[in-house]
Amino acid sequence: MFSHNKRLQYTLRVSESNPGLANLMLEQFGGSQGELAAACRYFTQAIGEDDPGRKDMLFDIATEELSHLEVIGTMVAMLNKGAKGRLAEGVDSEAEAYRSITAAGNDSHITQVLYGGGPALVNSAGVPWTAAYIDTIGEPTADLRSNIAAEARAKIVYERLINLTDDPGVKEALGFLMTREIAHQKSFEKALYAISPNFPPGKLPGMPEFTNVYFDMSKGGDVRGPWNQGPQWEFVDAPDDQVALDGGDGSATVRMTPEEETAVDAMALRTASDPLGDPQTGAELGMSEDAMLNTLNDQLDKTR
Repeated sequence: MFSHNKRLQYTLRVSESNPGLANLMLEQFGGSQGELAAACRYFTQAIGEDDPGRKDMLFDIATEELSHLEVIGTMVAMLNKGAKGRLAEGVDSEAEAYRSITAAGNDSHITQVLYGGGPALVNSAGVPWTAAYIDTIGEPTADLRSNIAAEARAKIVYERLINLTDDPGVKEALGFLMTREIAHQKSFEKALYAISPNFPPGKLPGMPEFTNVYFDMSKGGDVRGPWNQGPQWEFVDAPDDQVALDGGDGSATVRMTPEEETAVDAMALRTASDPLGDPQTGAELGMSEDAMLNTLNDQLDKTR
């Protein structure tokens, strides 16, 4: 059961209308790192959670995220309110009204005209919210790590939004929302490390011969650090030691029925390329005489 309190979790004071800023704020309303995505992620995790402590925590944080959705949505509405009224009532001339909603240089004209200045479930680029933002996989040691990363990403988005406005009330409210991302990240980290063991995620251990191996596969500018050196790492940089690790020849095989083998052989024969032929192509027909001559000379040089 849900019970809604009409008072916001944090008092919101917007100094002036700013449709362009409102449009940017939609990133935390209907964006991939936004409050709706967070609320849905934690709410669905809570429903499927069997541990009573984690279940309670996830429901609490999911519900708080809904309150944050209300704060950011209200902020969008307040920032749009002046322009919304002027556009709805036709206060300005057509040209002036058009200039006012496009002056910010972003898609605020879309939110004004299409959504009437309300907080639409889209991101700041106008892309509709999607359940694909919810990356729950149903394993606490994996989901909690994902939640920690989600809170970290959301904090960074709030930092960027704070840097885009000089409205003190908006800055203050955004600072509160950003700070709550920190608190939630701490809760998720505590919940993760309350599970022992919690690494690697899931139940099955890794193959011991490969778990502590670091393959140096990108050459040039190599840097060693705790991520690839020390007593817990075996550093492998020789290319020949990075293939066919199972002791085989590194090729791929498949067993087929005699009928399948016959069909595959027939297909291979039908689609085989002739390495000795040199058919004239449409590209060559379109070449100039000089280009064609150069191509022929190149081919002759290769055969000598």
